[in-house]
Amino acid sequence: MSWRPSRGEVIGNLRLAQDIYRLRLWVPDIAPVARPGQFFMVRLPGLSDPLLPRALALYDLASYRQPDDCLDLVYRVVGKMTRLLAQIGVGHKLDITGPLGRPFPPLAGHKQLILIAGGIGHTPFLSWARQVRGLRGYGQAPPAEEVTDVTLYYGVRSAAYLSCVEDFEAAGVRVHLASEDGSVGFRGTVMDLVEQRLPAEEGQVWAACGPEGLLRAAHEAALRRGVTCWVSLETPMACGIGLCFGCVARWHDPASPLGWDYRRVCLEGPVVDSRQLVWL
Repeated sequence: MSWRPSRGEVIGNLRLAQDIYRLRLWVPDIAPVARPGQFFMVRLPGLSDPLLPRALALYDLASYRQPDDCLDLVYRVVGKMTRLLAQIGVGHKLDITGPLGRPFPPLAGHKQLILIAGGIGHTPFLSWARQVRGLRGYGQAPPAEEVTDVTLYYGVRSAAYLSCVEDFEAAGVRVHLASEDGSVGFRGTVMDLVEQRLPAEEGQVWAACGPEGLLRAAHEAALRRGVTCWVSLETPMACGIGLCFGCVARWHDPASPLGWDYRRVCLEGPVVDSRQLVWL
């Protein structure tokens, strides 16, 4: 079993933008083995409402008492669980299980990594960008450069929801911004920005995270350009460990009479080659 249940201590809970927070948890037993693309199930102990935990993607690792003994998890306030989470302070304890799911893949043979994010979809990408540029290792692996050229295309509703840009720039990532109301960067959706401003070049690989409509659009655009596109699915999860079958998505399956079958995102994902999925 690569994952384990634990209890983390809140070291910080910083507001980054409107409804966006960065939670720093001291969990020295599980933080060092986390890898970019994986996620954690987080729950406030002692509460029955909300009963279920919330899946939060790894943003990055941090150090408190030892190297890499803290998890940074960025979340958006959207319901009861995250509203309560935004109110907790330093010293509080949280139940946490992980790391869970499949991480981002190796990128040997590619020259340029294009990250496409909408809403809070940029949050799984910082640690991966730092990893592929060789700035640090994860999962107790040593640093190893895979790609030198990493670019983030990041779209939000308005400038009020913009977060974490400085962290990506500090990691050497070029950042292009889009907002639906034109209050920052390109006016329009992030896929409008990608279609109009991203030049087609050999050696590209894409990754996308955000609402399902964005993922479908990124998949279709990548197919037209002959580019592999990895997607990090934001499917709601109840258990995160494959027991409840509440996070299924449709995978292509030639052995099925329908040509597809349901698979659990928490086990088969959340990182998936977009060509494996059935897009409705």
